[in-house]
Amino acid sequence: MEVQRISGKLKKLKRLLPVNEKFLAKYDLLRTLVRRDLEARYKGSVLGNLWPLLNQLSQLLIYTYVFSFVLKVKLTLKALPDNNFTFGLWLFAGLLPWIAFSSGLVQSANSVVGQPNLVKKVVFPLSLLPLVPILSSFIESSFGLMILIVFVAFTSHTLHATLALLPLVWLTQLLLTAGIGYLAAGLTVFLRDIPQSLGVLLNIWMYATPIIYPATAIPEGLRTWIFWLNPMTAIAEFYRDIVLNGEVKHWGEWGVATTISFVLFCCGLWVYRRLRPAFADVL
Repeated sequence: MEVQRISGKLKKLKRLLPVNEKFLAKYDLLRTLVRRDLEARYKGSVLGNLWPLLNQLSQLLIYTYVFSFVLKVKLTLKALPDNNFTFGLWLFAGLLPWIAFSSGLVQSANSVVGQPNLVKKVVFPLSLLPLVPILSSFIESSFGLMILIVFVAFTSHTLHATLALLPLVWLTQLLLTAGIGYLAAGLTVFLRDIPQSLGVLLNIWMYATPIIYPATAIPEGLRTWIFWLNPMTAIAEFYRDIVLNGEVKHWGEWGVATTISFVLFCCGLWVYRRLRPAFADVL
């Protein structure tokens, strides 16, 4: 009786939601695929899914030790005390979205060619394949984000209310990653050099983004272009505003980055859908 009552409430909720059954079925399938992907990454290991947490904790400690204690790099932030942990926290806040972006992008490029059996199934929604590694990498990065928030709360003795704005920057990040991921996944089926080219491009892109160095180090003439035309710059700075500073100073840059990311998402998905009918023939 209880099961029937809950089932009835779920059906009523589905009718109220502005989505159809087909969308809900795809959502359930995507959630299952992402869970299986995360489980497969650490299958057979003793610690299992604790590894992403340990890996990112070790990264935070290593960056803090190398830059703050060995190289003695100093950075002053208004919302954080002036101590040896500040630069490590600042650096990690910028690296978190970049690691999720680059890792998800590289894996999504091979998502179609790595699943020929699924591609040849007529009923399988191929639009989900590039999203699986992107969402898996994003979820893994969330462990690091939780660690960062705990360390910031420990050093500053406060939790910023701006943390409630995190979904805004997540949306921009996912749109950007998925858009380029769709484009890379579709083109890789026909041109297998795309993943390697993507690796080179990401190396250049990272050093063109103020992640390991402050934006003030960029020459004044280039700084505007880097902020307004490089979505990852706005995403990294927005993360730092939200988590470290407790004050958003880059609303305009975030708005432009979101617009660029949405355009890239639409273009990438359009190209992917146009190429999709030929996937099974090539693979």
